[in-house]
Amino acid sequence: MNRRKRSLFVRTLLFLFALNSICIFYYFRLHPGPQHPLDEEQNLNLNLNLTPPSLSSSSSLKPWPLLPSFLPWNISSFPPVGSCEAYFGNGFSRSISPMRGRNVFFRCHYSETLQSSICEGGAIGMDPARIAMSRGGEDLEKVMGRREEDELPRYESGAFQIEEGEGWERREDRRLVDQAFLDQYLKHGAVHMHTMRSLVESIRVVPTGELQCDLVIDEPTLLVTRFEYANMFHTVTDWYSAYVSSRVTGLAGRPHLVFIDGHCKAQLEETWKSLFTSVRYAKDFAGTVCFRHAILSPLGYETALFKGLTESFSCQGSTANILRQNPDYQKTARLSEFGEMLLSSFDLLPIPKREPGMLNILFVRREDYLAHPRHNGKVQSRLSNELEVFDSVQTWAKMKNNMKCKLNVVNGLFAHMHMKEQLQAIRDASIVIGAHGAGLTHLVSAQTDTIVLEIIASMYRRPHFQLISSWKGLEYHAINLPGSYARPTEVTDELSKIMKSLGC
Repeated sequence: MNRRKRSLFVRTLLFLFALNSICIFYYFRLHPGPQHPLDEEQNLNLNLNLTPPSLSSSSSLKPWPLLPSFLPWNISSFPPVGSCEAYFGNGFSRSISPMRGRNVFFRCHYSETLQSSICEGGAIGMDPARIAMSRGGEDLEKVMGRREEDELPRYESGAFQIEEGEGWERREDRRLVDQAFLDQYLKHGAVHMHTMRSLVESIRVVPTGELQCDLVIDEPTLLVTRFEYANMFHTVTDWYSAYVSSRVTGLAGRPHLVFIDGHCKAQLEETWKSLFTSVRYAKDFAGTVCFRHAILSPLGYETALFKGLTESFSCQGSTANILRQNPDYQKTARLSEFGEMLLSSFDLLPIPKREPGMLNILFVRREDYLAHPRHNGKVQSRLSNELEVFDSVQTWAKMKNNMKCKLNVVNGLFAHMHMKEQLQAIRDASIVIGAHGAGLTHLVSAQTDTIVLEIIASMYRRPHFQLISSWKGLEYHAINLPGSYARPTEVTDELSKIMKSLGC
C-alpha cells in the first residue's frame, strides 16, 4: 500500500471512529438508563417540582389531585433527624438494597426519626395459600364473634418470593434478608405483632425463571396490614402511612391496594376505595399473584400521628405558601396536604370561601354502632350528658344570633353519616366542639382558621387532638372535667369567649 492510500485509510478510520462516538453519545443522552427514587446514597433533586409526576396515557391509576398544600417529597437534601419534617415528611434518608436490578429489586428506605422503613420490590410473588388468616371482606353480621388473631396474617416460609438479582447475599435457607437486616431496618419496637417485618422475613429467593405467577399486576400496588381498622384515629394513621409510602417511592399515580389481613368490611373501607385506584383482599386471589412493583406500607403505629402520643418532638403547623418561601424543618404543612387529599378523594376541593358572618359550629357526637366482630354495639361514654350539652349549645346559638354573626349548629352524628358528609361538615366548620373521641381525628381536614374546643373527661386526658391541632396550626381550647359530666353553662361560656375573639 503506497503512502497516499495508507493516509486515506487512516483518515477514514478516524472519521468512522468519531462518527461512532457521536452516535453513542447521543444514544445514551436520549435513552437514559432506569432511575429509581432514593437509590442507595443518592437523592433525586426535584425541589422545584410542585406537582407530582404525570401518568402515561395507558395507565389505569387514578391521578394525583392538585393539592393547595402540596410540597415536594423527593428532595435534594433530607431534613435533620428528629425534625418536624422528618417526622411528617420524607425523613426516609437511608436506602438499603439487599437486591438490585432493573426489574428484580428490593430495597428499604429507612427513617432514623421514625425508626421505620418503607420497603419496595420488583417482581415479587405472593401465595395467599401460605398466609394463615380469615378471608376478609365479609359482611360484619356474618362473622360476629370471630377472634382478632384469626384476622391477622401469619406467614409460612415462601409466602412471598422474589427472583434472584444482583447483590443478593446467598443464604442456605434462601431468605432474602438476614436477622441483622430485620433488627436494624424493621425493628419490633413497641409493636407486639410486627406484620410487615414478618412479611419480609417470609420472602424467599428463587432461581431466575422459577417464579410462578397465575396473575401479574403490572401497576404499583401497596400492601397494607391494618390492626384497629374500625377506629377512625387508627385508620387515619394507616391512611397517612399509605399516602406517605406512595409519595416517598415517587409513584406517578395513586396505586392499587391489597389488604394483607382478614378483617371484615367496615364503614371506613369506602375511604380506602376513594383514596386509591383499587382495593382487594389477599385472599381474593385464587392463585399466586406477582407484583411488578410492590410497596410495603409501614404499620400505622409507626407514623408521627401515633408516635406523638409517646414521644416529645417540636412541631407546629404552618401553611405551604409560607414554607415554600421560608423553609422551616420545625414546621409542617403535611397534615394539611393529607387532609386535602382526603377532601379531594370525595370531590370536596376546592374549599369554598366562608360566607361572611356565617359560622358553622360542628358538634361531634358519639353514638352507638356495631364496629367489628368483637363489639357489642355500645360506645364508651366520654360525656355522660352529651345530649344535654348539645341542646344547650343549640339554645345558646339561637340567642347569640345577631346582625354581625349568624350561628349554625351542625349535629355531627358521624357514625351514621357517609364519609363525604363527615368531611364536608369538618371542612365547613368554623368551630369544632366535642368530647374526646376518635371522630375528632377529622381535624386533619379542617381549614387552618378553624377553632377547636375539646371536652375532656377525667379518664380520657390524652393529647391526641391537642397535638393534631398543633400540627395543623389550629387554635385549640379544652375543658377538663372532674368526671364525665359537663355543666352546660361552662361549655357555652367558653363558646362565648371564642365568639368574642371572632368579633361576634
